[in-house]
Amino acid sequence: MKTRLDILITDDDRAHRVMLKKLLNGWGYNVTEADDGLVAVEKVRKSSFDLILMDIRMTNVSGIEALEQIKQINADIPVIIMTAYASVETAVQTLKKGAYDYLTKPLDFDELQVSIARATEHSRLKKENEYLKEKLGEKFDRRNMIGQSPSMIKLLEVVEQVAATQATVLITGESGTGKEVIANAIHFNSARKNAPFVKINCAALTETLLESELFGHEKGAFTGADKRREGKFVQADGGSIFLDEVSEMSPAMQVKLLRVLQERELTRVGGHDVLKIDVRVIAASNKDLKKEIRDGRFREDLFYRLNVVTLDVPPLRERSEDIPLMAHAFLKMFAENNAKVIKGFTPQAMQKLASYSWPGNVRELMNAVERAVVLCRTETIGEEDLIFTMADQALSREVLSAGQKMPVASGNRSLEEIEKQSILEALQSCRGNKSEAARRLGITRKTLRKRLHKYEDGE
Repeated sequence: MKTRLDILITDDDRAHRVMLKKLLNGWGYNVTEADDGLVAVEKVRKSSFDLILMDIRMTNVSGIEALEQIKQINADIPVIIMTAYASVETAVQTLKKGAYDYLTKPLDFDELQVSIARATEHSRLKKENEYLKEKLGEKFDRRNMIGQSPSMIKLLEVVEQVAATQATVLITGESGTGKEVIANAIHFNSARKNAPFVKINCAALTETLLESELFGHEKGAFTGADKRREGKFVQADGGSIFLDEVSEMSPAMQVKLLRVLQERELTRVGGHDVLKIDVRVIAASNKDLKKEIRDGRFREDLFYRLNVVTLDVPPLRERSEDIPLMAHAFLKMFAENNAKVIKGFTPQAMQKLASYSWPGNVRELMNAVERAVVLCRTETIGEEDLIFTMADQALSREVLSAGQKMPVASGNRSLEEIEKQSILEALQSCRGNKSEAARRLGITRKTLRKRLHKYEDGE
């Protein structure tokens, strides 16, 4: 990692250059000298500099001419102009041509130090922002999304195709399947990727709050509205908005959303001004919207406005080929986050991951791997480190607590089978400790003993 910044001093006054070099070396900078604007331009062509200090009046090529040529080579290098012939016109001219600052000779060293620090920090932040934008684009590029199953390959091909358009997209699928990840991929692979991407969970707010969040409000529109506030649609102007759990909107809000989608304009709550918006809408729901329409809970006309392109994200149980890839990716991420060295999974642990039904989908897999990373005491995650806490165990706890025999089907298994598997897995993960297993299952140790006797007797 670079620790000392490189500065190019350009001045035909040798004594001034030597003085500045000694000063800047003392401040911790690496310094290169140039005695003319032409020399400075050639040095910029051949080497990388973090900042340039440049005099205006020089023998062959002036500082202003050199500034123009340097900005053509590398527009991101901050240039601080120095001159003993200060004038407002010259200062304005150099700043218009791309100079970062303008200092007069004799230099005020405190002013120079502050100007250099600001210029280099500004340059650093700009580079960091560009790097983050680049990495963000890479992060959501379809080639870096995890999935090798036929269903995911097909889905991601459609995502790539749809992202390049302006079409409204409806993403459907069970909770935890990764609908928001797909929405991210669409936005960050689109022409709008450098514009805002605003997200809102429609199920998390009351009707009044949701309307204000989406459309904004005027001062005094309701109690507590002490100033005007722009809504999510205005914040997303030029970019995209993600409406998660759109099926949870009230009928009144559905009507208002429909108008915004049709007219591409809105009015703030309590206001009269009509605001034009340019926003791409990406919506998501874990419910069957056609069924919601039949049951009178969702507007058919809004459905067709949202349903220009539909992407259905398959549940994890239907793409088991992706589980090892995803598990290893999550393992790497969480091991780094927790500063742990974990090389992988035992074959038994991977078999346990692959055979589980994952009712909580990708979100549950992520949580299970994170939990395993935290609990693991070796360099390899074993099956005892994997503890599942979602629907299967919840169903088992319900049956165990009631002490009932319920041959209700869950997939191809009865609840009794689920119960037995959950108890045995809990005991295995706790290395036979019945008290700990009972605690994890949410039952008493006495109930656990009864269940185990039942299995031993073959009931």
